Amino acid sequence: MSTHNEKAIRKVVISALVGASLEWYDFFLYGVVAGIVFNRLYFPSDDITVSTMLAYGTFAVGFITRPLGGVVFGHFGDKLGRKSMLVITLMIMGVATFLIGLIPTYDQIGIAAPLLLLLMRVMQGIGLGGEWGGAVLMAYEYAPKEKRGFYASLPQIGLAIGLCMASGVVGLLSWALTDAQFMAWGWRIAFLLSGVMVAVGMYIRLSVQETPEFAAVKEHNAEAAIPFFDMMRRYPGNVLKGMGARYIDGVFFNIFGVFSINYLTNTVKISRTDALLGVMISALVMIVTIPFFGRLSDRIGRTKVFMWGSIITALSAFPAFWLMTHSQGNVTLVWISIVVPFGILYAAVYGPEAALFCDLFDAKVRYTGISFVYQFSGIFASGITPIIATALLKTGGGDPWHVCLYVLFAGAVSAACAWSIGRDKARLATIEMPTRRGQRA
Repeated sequence: MSTHNEKAIRKVVISALVGASLEWYDFFLYGVVAGIVFNRLYFPSDDITVSTMLAYGTFAVGFITRPLGGVVFGHFGDKLGRKSMLVITLMIMGVATFLIGLIPTYDQIGIAAPLLLLLMRVMQGIGLGGEWGGAVLMAYEYAPKEKRGFYASLPQIGLAIGLCMASGVVGLLSWALTDAQFMAWGWRIAFLLSGVMVAVGMYIRLSVQETPEFAAVKEHNAEAAIPFFDMMRRYPGNVLKGMGARYIDGVFFNIFGVFSINYLTNTVKISRTDALLGVMISALVMIVTIPFFGRLSDRIGRTKVFMWGSIITALSAFPAFWLMTHSQGNVTLVWISIVVPFGILYAAVYGPEAALFCDLFDAKVRYTGISFVYQFSGIFASGITPIIATALLKTGGGDPWHVCLYVLFAGAVSAACAWSIGRDKARLATIEMPTRRGQRA
């Protein structure tokens, strides 16, 4: 690889990583705060479980609108280019998050408060729906084919950085302020900070060029007329398998990154700051483990890493929640129960995932394809997971084993889909090999 190409890839990866980090900060900040602030200030009820489920309901709305953003921005990303869509999506996310920090509470303006919160969550979902696909595509399409797993995993680190920032900012505010101060105005600071972060991200993102692979599509006027219809006509099986493979990612992330904070504070009875620190430490560990598994997928195969990662990650929920439940408030044990499954094992799924999905589609429909697979599956894999987990915890009388069984089911589905994707690749390679030999002869 030439020095020029190395510099171009480095610039693209930094741009994708910074933008993705800010987008995930915005998106998951809502999830972190939903179960500890929004349930009380925007959905007041005599039953805290009902309030929490209502707050998580608006959290789920963001996942429901993400496919819309994925299809819309995927369409224009496959027609006009990746870069311009990334600039627009970053702006949408940043403005929506900033405005959340300004919305009055239910006590101040009544029903308008949760409705405005819901509207901003819809905008967040639309923005992130278009962001993720574009960010990973910029890295994937710039990278050499033998290193695409590694380079496509680098924007994935944005999830870890964004979660770390969201957990860290809320944790710092919780530590620095009294509970009354935090609930009255402190949590708003975390949302208002998004305005500053987005300005930095926009400056970096505007400096990158379009990917060579899409530039070649434009040069030959080979764009699909309607990318979504073209994708569904040529790749229906890949769409379904990709969505199934995504299941464990969405479920596991939201169990440990969102639901666990509520579980630890309300059931295990440790402080909100300690729970958030456990998630933040996991996110820091993921910054190292995500690219490790991305590189491993280049060496031994993406489907193999993803399949075994799905199984092992799902099984880890059982010892993790057992340790949380029996920790007796020991913070070190609680952190171990989060960091090992979430910071290390989960990366075996999330690291190779971007390249795994990109491999399913060609450049003409790739933005639309990966965005739809990732975002549409997020409705059931991610958006409703905190609601399901809260309900399962209640039916289990406070014991988390029903939640763990749900995680195991998700892992089994994802492993089966990854195995099927790998089988299809092997069959295609077997068919293509004689053809290539014939062409050389």
